[in-house]
Amino acid sequence: MAALEKDHPDGAPSDACAEVLDALVEASVAVEWKESSSALAIDWTDHESFARPPLTPGGTCADPEASWGHRRGDHPGQHEAFYGYYLSAATMVRQEHGQALPELVRRITISACDLDPVVAFIPVIERLAGSGVALGDILADSGYAHRRAEHWALPLRSLGARLVVELHPNDRGPKGTYAGAIIANGNLYCPATPRSLLELGPLARGGTEEQTAAHDHQSAEAARYKLGRICADDADGYHRVACPAVAGKLRCPARPESMTLPYSRPEVLAPPQQPPTCCQQQTLTVPPEVTAKTAQAHDYPSKAHRDSYTRRTAVERAFSSVKDPASTDISRGWCRVMGLTPITIFVACAFVIRNCRVLDAFQTRRKQDQLRAAAGMPPRIRKRRRRTLTDLVTASPP
Repeated sequence: MAALEKDHPDGAPSDACAEVLDALVEASVAVEWKESSSALAIDWTDHESFARPPLTPGGTCADPEASWGHRRGDHPGQHEAFYGYYLSAATMVRQEHGQALPELVRRITISACDLDPVVAFIPVIERLAGSGVALGDILADSGYAHRRAEHWALPLRSLGARLVVELHPNDRGPKGTYAGAIIANGNLYCPATPRSLLELGPLARGGTEEQTAAHDHQSAEAARYKLGRICADDADGYHRVACPAVAGKLRCPARPESMTLPYSRPEVLAPPQQPPTCCQQQTLTVPPEVTAKTAQAHDYPSKAHRDSYTRRTAVERAFSSVKDPASTDISRGWCRVMGLTPITIFVACAFVIRNCRVLDAFQTRRKQDQLRAAAGMPPRIRKRRRRTLTDLVTASPP
């Protein structure tokens, strides 16, 4: 264990420890599933140390490598301070519109709370890509998307990843202009785009069918005003976009040829009196820094983005499974290991066990579904466990 530790601890695992960590977790991923998907869901959680924190600032304790951090989440007690480490993980999820697969954890790391867990996980992804694993969709919440582009978005794009993220409230909506086009939610929009479409937020949780349909209609309407890509990024990160009127998505008097389009297209009623560059040229060359922080695979907050982003919860299920008191519990009290390197190896072994358990359960369900299909029966569906108010009312009629 001493060979894996650093002579001067800085809150991050040593290179030797990181290599052992990657090898342990990767060994638990069955060969048949290693190339089944290139999409990863990434998140971090708290891991409390067994040691008590120092009684005074700058004091000593049994685990000096740990530090104070804040729990994150929507559950009770998830906004309080804790003494320990940040645990980050990357979980393999299905491709968009792809077949179901076992949600296996591909990489993890643990770092002191003094370090930014987002920045600390970038070297882990770089080692994963360096090992020959192709990167596809990277799904993460607003805690990652709100980081500076050079700390999160740009390093991942340089590795060939596509971001599917939830934008932070401070990053949503109009954020300046480029060549007269409005920068909003990672895209460029026509200067005549209605303000209500530019400020459209994500669909509220638990929205009704009518609310969902109305939101999808608005996001589709906003897409008509978007300057769409006409090429992929070049080696320097530049790409070209076309005016929506030139692309045939809306009618604009500044583009006389677009006025022959059907009236089902939106129409710009008041074009700028002094047309900016984006209205004078048919296409624009967009440098990478314009939307470096917020650009992603799908328009935000469209239905395509919402459907793709739902895969991110796989990493939350991974954390829940290793914190479940009924199975592999790594919470404080059950884990009495202290020190960054011992805890890192311990947690890696816990995820290895978790991956094996998830893989066995997935293969068992798949065999059962094959037997049911051979017998002409539909696949087995899990029963809904959550009971709503309507269920309670209708369960006992008067």
